[in-house]
Amino acid sequence: MNDNHFVTLGIDTSNYTTSLSLAEDGRIISNTRRLLPVAENERGLRQSDALFHHTKALPELFDELFENCEDLRGKICAVGVSSRPRNSEGSYMPCFLAGISAAKAISSTLNIPLYEFSHQQGHIEAAVYSSLMPESINEFISFHISGGTTDIVLCKRKACGDIDCFRIGGTTDLNAGQAIDRAGVLMGLRFPCGKELDELSKSSNADFGKIKVSVKGSECSLSGIENKTKKLLDSNTAKEDVAAFLFEYLSTVISKLCDNLESEYPSLPILFAGGVMSNTRIRENISKRKNVYFASAALSSDNACGTALLAYNKYKTENN
Repeated sequence: MNDNHFVTLGIDTSNYTTSLSLAEDGRIISNTRRLLPVAENERGLRQSDALFHHTKALPELFDELFENCEDLRGKICAVGVSSRPRNSEGSYMPCFLAGISAAKAISSTLNIPLYEFSHQQGHIEAAVYSSLMPESINEFISFHISGGTTDIVLCKRKACGDIDCFRIGGTTDLNAGQAIDRAGVLMGLRFPCGKELDELSKSSNADFGKIKVSVKGSECSLSGIENKTKKLLDSNTAKEDVAAFLFEYLSTVISKLCDNLESEYPSLPILFAGGVMSNTRIRENISKRKNVYFASAALSSDNACGTALLAYNKYKTENN
């Protein structure tokens, strides 16, 4: 294999999605994922159950990954895997052990390098890849907003192609994805509820006026949104209007945080990653701002694309 042709494998086993990806010369050529099953009326999974479902899903997903690129099975030169939620001390979730075990087995069998990244790094790299943000930008701010995370991260690209992530803000209590899923479960929707709520909200023409939110500097409190959505449901507000209010509330929070960040970091672009940022209404509201970029809707949610790309960056740097 010459220096200009590298194939890397990405593995991500987050709390709710098993995902595999192949990158060839820094381009995603195959990507497959599977949501973990959650029982009706439940708000999530125990880690032991998540680990079991990942272990069960991985062999089947490997077959799917290579369906249209059989010729690349023997050409993988490096493996990237999500081994922890964030790049911070004590960041750990058992569900990532399934991915780590698979990655180590492949690395050892093929005698190829294994690179470990955080789930957050993978999300951000996938957003960089699928957004319109210029490749020349090596320092930026990223919002990582998902079911388990509502972080504002200062990102710096290292010489090895990796991304350093420093948390500079975010929620002080409830995560945005938690608020969305809790509201959806109250409405009788199937967990995770983001996609169904997104579709519901498109039918709403309600005007909510000026929405009061709790934002201070680069931090926000989202616990109030849960009580407000409960009150709307208790007062028999139409489900589509409750869904629309939920996303308008989150849009207002994000916009105010952006205002404050632009005062402190006036020259840095802002990149949005994470499953919540694939929401139609939030994207439409925030995209009106200047110097903002979004992951594609397909790569906003949990996937292994970022880890495959990060592995490519590191391997290419080490072998050129």
